[in-house]
Amino acid sequence: MTGPKHNEYFEGILQLRNPSNKLIDTAIKEIEKKEDANIAKVKKVANGVDIYISSQRFLRTLGNKLQNQFGGQLIISTKLHTKHRLTSRELYRVNVLFRLPNFKKGDVITYRGDKIKIITMHKNILAKDMKTGKKLRLSFKDLN
Repeated sequence: MTGPKHNEYFEGILQLRNPSNKLIDTAIKEIEKKEDANIAKVKKVANGVDIYISSQRFLRTLGNKLQNQFGGQLIISTKLHTKHRLTSRELYRVNVLFRLPNFKKGDVITYRGDKIKIITMHKNILAKDMKTGKKLRLSFKDLN
C-alpha cells in the first residue's frame, strides 16, 4: 500500500441484490473485522445495497464467503479505473455482484410447469424434479 488513503477511497463495490437483513449484517460485520479493509460509503439502490470497500482482494474473498454461506448468484467483474501516475500501471476497480434469489435451499418451486426442489445453489443451481426424481442443473438465468 502506498501512504494513507482518504476515507472515501475504494477499490471495489459489493453489490447486494434482493438482500435479507441477515446478509447485509453479515457482510458489514465481515468488513469491520478486517483491519486493512473499510467501508467508504453505503448506498441504497432500487433492489438492494452497494457497499464501497477499500480492499479489492478482500472484496473478492467476501463475495465467495457470502456465496458459500447464503447460496446465490456471484458475478465478479473488473473495470479499468485509471493508470498509476508514477508506474503507469493500469488500476482496476472490482464489482462483486451477489444476488439472492427469491428462493432458498430446500424450497419447492415451479419450473416449466413442474415442481422442483432446490438442493444446492452455487455457480449453478442443483434441483430435483419432484415427479421423476431426476436431477437438474440450472443457471440462475433459467429461474429468473
